[in-house]
Amino acid sequence: MKHGIILFDGVCNFCNASVNYVIRHDGQGYFRFASLQSEVAATLAGEYGFSTEGMSSFILLENGKVYTKSTAALRVARHLGFPAVLLYGFMIIPAFIRDGVYNLIARNRYRWFGRQDACMVPTPELRGRFMS
Repeated sequence: MKHGIILFDGVCNFCNASVNYVIRHDGQGYFRFASLQSEVAATLAGEYGFSTEGMSSFILLENGKVYTKSTAALRVARHLGFPAVLLYGFMIIPAFIRDGVYNLIARNRYRWFGRQDACMVPTPELRGRFMS
């Protein structure tokens, strides 16, 4: 896989803000994006053997592997510029601890950050980075 693919909750304000951050700091254009609610995500779920039902996480597909929760987030950070790249150092913390923090944010993301009625629509300049 030549690009990392990020599958995200398209109606979550926090998730959309995170995708926008990645776009701004992904100088190499490495990442491609699709919402978890999309046909693309459903196809990839079948291909890679994961479910998007009730997903409170985002998913990173990279080099033929599926990453979720804090591991996915930190692997994304590894590809971004300073200061986000420094977050990758948190990989030394055991996943069950990292995922505990991740789950707390995921459970409360709508309450803390809100949600939209529909998935984000990329601008014409960014449309090529979104899978459809």
